[in-house]
Amino acid sequence: MRVVMISKALVVGAYQRKAEEIARLGVDLTVLTPRRWRDRRGTQEAERLHTDGYELRTIPVLFNGAYHLHFYPTLVKALRELRPEVVHVDEEPYNLATILGVRAARAVGAKPLFFTWQNLMRRYPPPFNWFERIVYRACAVAIAGNAEARDVLVRKGYAGEITVLPQFGVDPDIFRPGAAKKGESAEKDDAFHIGYAGGLLPEKGLDLLLRACSGLEGDWRLTLAGSGEELDALRALASSCGIGDRVSLGVRLPSGEMPDFYRSLDLLALPSRTRPNWKEQFGRVLIEAMACGVPVVGSSSGEIPNVIADAGAVFPEGDICALRAQMQRLMEDRAARNRLAAAGRQRVLARYTMAEIARRTVAVYSAVTNGH
Repeated sequence: MRVVMISKALVVGAYQRKAEEIARLGVDLTVLTPRRWRDRRGTQEAERLHTDGYELRTIPVLFNGAYHLHFYPTLVKALRELRPEVVHVDEEPYNLATILGVRAARAVGAKPLFFTWQNLMRRYPPPFNWFERIVYRACAVAIAGNAEARDVLVRKGYAGEITVLPQFGVDPDIFRPGAAKKGESAEKDDAFHIGYAGGLLPEKGLDLLLRACSGLEGDWRLTLAGSGEELDALRALASSCGIGDRVSLGVRLPSGEMPDFYRSLDLLALPSRTRPNWKEQFGRVLIEAMACGVPVVGSSSGEIPNVIADAGAVFPEGDICALRAQMQRLMEDRAARNRLAAAGRQRVLARYTMAEIARRTVAVYSAVTNGH
């Protein structure tokens, strides 16, 4: 089976493990991704971390960073050369890149499918709603990253087959428990280390996390690994709360360094808050930390409670006191941390490995080629 996957997400090296696992299952796979991608967190250069068994090509992208309007001007030429049977457009159905990808696929006789995370019922203005309707008609199969995204597709009239499947899993041999990296000083080594990874963005609720940490008792430190538009505001807030010397922020780590970062933590927090145009769609950092044997605390926004289930702690989004209480409890109770660490690792092994996500993705490809 010849498959082309078009995915800007695969500029991230850690995510490329999914492509390796798909290829290992006998798929003749080519991944097309931009040379770099810009968003509110900054610019991510295309990495080449996991490239065995398939071809990873970088191709030009126009309107880089424009989520709805970017597209790949050389895509038709690439598909004519590759002659795939299936084209997996790893994009929302209302984006320009998706409709152009679907049309390019059909022009070379390939069967297209798309991916969606969109878990809010939103009506888009022209031309995006036109794109959406055309993509719905052209694709017999879609992948939804969570159950709410599936429900949105149905409510909007998509009549094809929908598989609920996260975009990526984790490799448990890479993201695994291990000895924590030592800090720069004995004081830091002894402190309870709380962490966050991802964009420094308003919807991630990091101001809530800083305020919650400012009331913690005991010796602790906080690292916010990432970049984004909230960097200066968060740095100022940490200073005004009197915790600036305990907080590190503003460093976006390469994806290959993330396992060591997680292993340096005693606890990972994801305090996302729902906005009118967004709620947490999955929270990939949760499963990465859980795979590394790190207990997690997340808000009740979107998909977070379903990802964590009983393998971590969930607090009502926006509730600073509840977040602080959960962190304080876990800070003081090593046995509880150990239980959650073990439960989190087992949950990832059962549901969220990259091999399992790849297996189910290939089953979708088979359904497409068989006309289901």
